[in-house]
Amino acid sequence: MRFPLFVDAVARRAELPTDDAATISRAVLQTLAERITADETADLAAQLPDDVGGYLVADGAATGAAVDFLYRVADRAAVDPAVAEVGTRAVLATLRETVTVGEFQDLVAQLPRGFDAMVDPLPRPPYDV
Repeated sequence: MRFPLFVDAVARRAELPTDDAATISRAVLQTLAERITADETADLAAQLPDDVGGYLVADGAATGAAVDFLYRVADRAAVDPAVAEVGTRAVLATLRETVTVGEFQDLVAQLPRGFDAMVDPLPRPPYDV
């Protein structure tokens, strides 16, 4: 999936104009890169096209809860925190469809506490009976 297609998916999910969805997508990817390990960033980027994965560049390690993540995205994208939350949910849903289930689970496992509210529940593996 090329970045324009990624952005279109985010725009549809978040009901945002394409330009806003692109800005938020970049901000979310950059902020994700600050919250996960370098190895996980490389693994995630490897499953994304270069023009999407190229935004997974951290300019410094950041910590904090999910709300801090949203304020960082809002600041980077110059949007209201509520718009940042809607956009973040849309980016995560698009990432979930773009990468393997295992990679998405690895990503979510490294996100701050409270982040599970922004991620749709992951499907449970079938149980052997």
